[in-house]
Amino acid sequence: MIKNIIFDFGDIFINLDKQAPLLQMAKFGFTKLTPALDIIFKEYEMGLMTSDEFVNKLQAIFTNASKDQIKDAWNSIILDFPEERLEFIEKLKSDNKFRLFLLSNTNDLHIDKVKESMGMDRYNRFKNCFDVFYLSQEMKMRKPNADIYEFVLKENNLIAEETFFLDDTKENTDSASKLGIHCWNLQVGKEDVLETLSHL
Repeated sequence: MIKNIIFDFGDIFINLDKQAPLLQMAKFGFTKLTPALDIIFKEYEMGLMTSDEFVNKLQAIFTNASKDQIKDAWNSIILDFPEERLEFIEKLKSDNKFRLFLLSNTNDLHIDKVKESMGMDRYNRFKNCFDVFYLSQEMKMRKPNADIYEFVLKENNLIAEETFFLDDTKENTDSASKLGIHCWNLQVGKEDVLETLSHL
């Protein structure tokens, strides 16, 4: 029996345009995700560098881009947060049938943009729906590494077989399922978080 639900954030609740940053960065020289860039992006998501250090590292690579251009390109991934999804998680919270957790690979610049985009009132309404609101940059860990799921299970005394996790990235759900967690790899554009209970 499922007692706990762990939700991803991006493309589960808030809509993303994952191609937008690449297209915006192409304007100042980005052509492909190099190993060096991949390390910078992942280390930033894990909170291993500050936002200033992150922007400076990118500016050292893309020398003709301003800091504001880099930030704007990076944040262009963030789109809207549909009200029906906020109402859904608020109702799930008020029903009090499950312990609810958020587990997101994210970073300070994106969270600042989310707060600006949603407005602090809606952001706090959303955050307050969860027993714990886990952000990768605060945890110094990121999905799909097993340690992040093990940490959430252990810290909250969750049993994997009683826990349901949904994420739009198959690599993340595959990793969690190896620990015995029930998973739903949500197909963006075809499925919606509003359908969660039918997948339990």
